[in-house]
Amino acid sequence: MLITLGQWHLQRVHNIKSVKPMGQIYFWDRDKTIAVRILNNGLGPLIIDQIMFCKSDNIYSSIVDCVDLPARSFMHDSSDDPVERVILPNSYLTVFETKFDDYEGETELNHTRNQLRPITLKVEGRDIYDNKIMLERDFKWFARYMPDNNL
Repeated sequence: MLITLGQWHLQRVHNIKSVKPMGQIYFWDRDKTIAVRILNNGLGPLIIDQIMFCKSDNIYSSIVDCVDLPARSFMHDSSDDPVERVILPNSYLTVFETKFDDYEGETELNHTRNQLRPITLKVEGRDIYDNKIMLERDFKWFARYMPDNNL
């Protein structure tokens, strides 16, 4: 009986680990595209409970409230939508994305980078066993190549 319980416990631990999501906040800044994505590099689905944007000690549910950019100039997702978000393994959820035309130069790109720089993204999620998953990353990465006078 003891061996059976031990085997059952090992099997349960293995099952939980075999469907564990591994979330990551990923930035894209090349080919005239700037994007922020939540990736799931794990083996199980990542269920998103809340997406928060922090700027100057304020918390927002949408990135639209954090940037001084025309809302129609970028694709965005917010946590105002009551639909449950699930990121499947090896998939991503795009939180912010904008593409620049060929005639737009570094000035427009740097303006967008400067708008993103003071923001921090916080994501609360869980796996299918209701284990909590927290992700957090600041957007200072976007200012890495900007001239000092734009900071």
